[in-house]
Amino acid sequence: MSGYWWFRLRDRIALVAALVAPFLVALVLAPFRAGLSATNEALILVVAVVAVAALGSRVAGAAAALSAAAWFDFFLTRPYQRFTISDRADVETAVLLLVVGLIVSQLAVRARRLQAVVVTDTAHLSSLQGTARLAEDGGSPDAVVDYVRRELVRLLGLRGCRFEYGTLMGNLPRLEHGGGVWLRRPGRITEYADWPDGATELRAVGGGHYYGRFLLDPYPGRPLPTEEARLVAIALAAQAGAALDSAGLSHQG
Repeated sequence: MSGYWWFRLRDRIALVAALVAPFLVALVLAPFRAGLSATNEALILVVAVVAVAALGSRVAGAAAALSAAAWFDFFLTRPYQRFTISDRADVETAVLLLVVGLIVSQLAVRARRLQAVVVTDTAHLSSLQGTARLAEDGGSPDAVVDYVRRELVRLLGLRGCRFEYGTLMGNLPRLEHGGGVWLRRPGRITEYADWPDGATELRAVGGGHYYGRFLLDPYPGRPLPTEEARLVAIALAAQAGAALDSAGLSHQG
């Protein structure tokens, strides 16, 4: 399963969990409500909110906080099994549960996203270092190109990728230096937010000379990967171009 579809599935699961998990926790606590304080019950529900937020999005975290406050009212405050609270202290606890749940859930989502950024940045740096190390160790230009080709498939979530030496046949959409995907035709320029149908080219240039292009084979209609991933892909292609230039291979233009 590709990363794109996994993220979408995970967000949907988190949204369902946001509605169901607090309900189940409150239902389990209901038989013990006489022996638990409202504060302890609220803290247990906050744990459920954090668990959902750590899995899903901000929307899921907020939904979990609202769900927790609602089921705290329904199962754990008098009159029971009604969305009504008669005791002022319980009202205050329910409001605090909602506020704390919202705050903590958003912090949990932020922490998860920061962790994901660190992991992603480390993977990107590893790709660039791997290409540089291969070139420094005397790897052949073909080996560098093949390494970059494999990294592009992983980095951009492609179906495949191949490299064409020294040809510019056809007018294809291009992944350009700024990270955008453009198709330039006489009198018309198209910019893409999703992968276009067919191949997208990523040129390999070294020493000011064009040596070839990576033909990216994406899953059509999928959103483009993050701008950071696209910029790393461009840097990888530049490393391949530099390796080809250092080898003194023939070039185009």
